[in-house]
Amino acid sequence: MESSGGIMKLKLDENISRHLKGNLLALHHDVATAAEEGLLGRPDTEIAKAAKAEQRILLTLDLEFADLRKYPPGTHPGIILFRPKSFGPVAVNRFIEEFIRSSDLQQLKDCVVVVETSQARIRRPTGNDDSETSVQ
Repeated sequence: MESSGGIMKLKLDENISRHLKGNLLALHHDVATAAEEGLLGRPDTEIAKAAKAEQRILLTLDLEFADLRKYPPGTHPGIILFRPKSFGPVAVNRFIEEFIRSSDLQQLKDCVVVVETSQARIRRPTGNDDSETSVQ
């Protein structure tokens, strides 16, 4: 995947360091955090509802957001779940920023994406010819 350079609206879940916001703003994305919106400690459903209302792709480390029964592709602006090898804040920020830099986020709208160190699994809304893909 290669970056399209388009500005995307992103929301950082509470489990992602707020320090990542500046790096993503520098990449010309519109970024909001759960913390600055008073959503710390709120249920995942509220975080998802806020992201949907704002039409923001949610960036998270929370496995619950990968539950396709709760968050089916096409019912939200997009969810990107990151599964780095290390969960230290600096390593996580680097991992997420690298993915954001190298990806065409427009292609991930409405999808549930699980990003691991060696691949990204993309679940697209039903009705797409290719509802699940993996990218190395």
